Amino acid sequence: MPTNKLIIYQLLPRLFGNQNTTNKFYGSVEENGVGKLKDITTKALSEIKAMGFTHVWYTGVLEHATMTDHSALGITPDDPDVVKGRAGSPYAIKDYYDIATDLAVDPEFRISEFKELVGRTHKAGMKVIIDFVPNHVARTYGSDLKPDDVRDLGADDDKSGYSQHNDFYYIAGQHFQVPQGYSPGGDEFSSPLKDGKFDEFPAKATGNDVFNAAPSINDWFETIKLNYGVYRPDGQRNELQEIPPLWNKMRHILSYWADMGVDGFRCDMIEMVPVEFWAWLTPQMKQAYPSLILIGEAYDKNQYGNYIHNGGFDYLYDKVGLYDAIRRLTCNDDGASTWEINAVWNHHTAGIDEHMLRFMENHDEQRIASGFFAGDAMLAVPGMIVSATLNTGPVMIYAGQEVGEPAVGAQGFSGDDGRTTIFDYWCMPELQKWTNNGAFNGGLLSPQQKQLREFYGKLLNVTAKSDALSNGEFYELMMANEQQPGFDTKLYIYARYTADEKVLVIVNFNREERSLNVQISDDLLSKLALQGAQTFTDLLTGKTSNTDNISNGLQIEINAMDGLLLAVKAD
Repeated sequence: MPTNKLIIYQLLPRLFGNQNTTNKFYGSVEENGVGKLKDITTKALSEIKAMGFTHVWYTGVLEHATMTDHSALGITPDDPDVVKGRAGSPYAIKDYYDIATDLAVDPEFRISEFKELVGRTHKAGMKVIIDFVPNHVARTYGSDLKPDDVRDLGADDDKSGYSQHNDFYYIAGQHFQVPQGYSPGGDEFSSPLKDGKFDEFPAKATGNDVFNAAPSINDWFETIKLNYGVYRPDGQRNELQEIPPLWNKMRHILSYWADMGVDGFRCDMIEMVPVEFWAWLTPQMKQAYPSLILIGEAYDKNQYGNYIHNGGFDYLYDKVGLYDAIRRLTCNDDGASTWEINAVWNHHTAGIDEHMLRFMENHDEQRIASGFFAGDAMLAVPGMIVSATLNTGPVMIYAGQEVGEPAVGAQGFSGDDGRTTIFDYWCMPELQKWTNNGAFNGGLLSPQQKQLREFYGKLLNVTAKSDALSNGEFYELMMANEQQPGFDTKLYIYARYTADEKVLVIVNFNREERSLNVQISDDLLSKLALQGAQTFTDLLTGKTSNTDNISNGLQIEINAMDGLLLAVKAD
């Protein structure tokens, strides 16, 4: 049966196709290089597709503020005092209607190059996701590619104070102040605009809800908060008498990209935007584009149901929940327990579990292979098995995760923190061993890296092709096994099943192997219609396990930090 399960590959084109190996701290685009949209070739996409992916999330493709001077192309330079990193944050959007100049081989045709990438991705059999950043824009925002009938953000604002009709929040009578102690681009970087000042009067509120003229260096000072008319600067709610202009502007932006062939949007920081806006927007977008996918970045588990049921999102991040639980288990933290996984589906996401997007890496999180996380990419195996197979919702892999990218060292604005920078011109040395100067054949990978990548490819393809794993019911077997000799709370056991396929999932987060007679409850045996002698086949390795009588359990041995996907076909 075809899968409806989304299997997403997240990549930053700026990093993905970059073959330069310099990686100079705070290096310029000329020194460190930059990947292009055209580097994501038909061959690259066919290899991504072969791993089992159904969607590619192209992160950071919209034009954002940067310290690189593109004035020769008619683009107004951004003041580096309000830019983070030489390349700039992909989440400080400068023009919602444009593509980042750095990503184009021929900048004059950057929109065409993006359209070609969308076409290549579709031809490879995958769908396209891009970012929608609705809460904030760059302080230097100004669209030069907006359609003629579109009013630019802030163009009609009353800057004397607060208004529901304003696109921005203003701090009347005050000048914006650049945070003290910020040296944009590092001490070696010089620019006529680098003077510790940015001319903004009246000052606008900062993206992370700082409603004063002087954000700190730890704030999102490079961004401006957008005003949806629902909340006043003091946090008090307004009663809307009519739809604020910003709402229609945002709908137009999404439609602009959907008309270009974009299949879905990963929506940034949705909880910082009023749910009333999402409730208004999503039905209209779904009516106009019935197959459109909307993924929300969310962190308040108490609001998950609100954004699914009222906000209309298809999927939400499961970071404060499954990611956190699996990370603790992967790192062998004191007190880490697989009962934390039970708490996710049984409590935090009860009733909406199929709407949760699972992952172990993304651009905000630390790399598994980094010393800040597990220190060894192979330790992700049990956690990735759970992330991919716990429910029918999406699973996501971040480019470089599949070859153990460790994100070693400070990179510029991004310090030595175990994350691959989104602010700086950089490359991923381990991923380059797979991209292999554009051959995309893994020719430079080590045997261990090949083994890791093969695991990811096997897991994702098995998940996509298995009806039970993609579409089936879920049944946890922890209580059925907690009294069994050999059981401990670093094991997690559950079944996924349909009428025609049954899969027993067993993962071991212990640093040692375990032996266990896995018990299947009478209730589940009845649901599965299993009795007597049975043979199970591990979908990852092809190895078989047998039992003379399934009512007496199934004896298994499971390696340290490993997992089994034991399938039994219906008679």
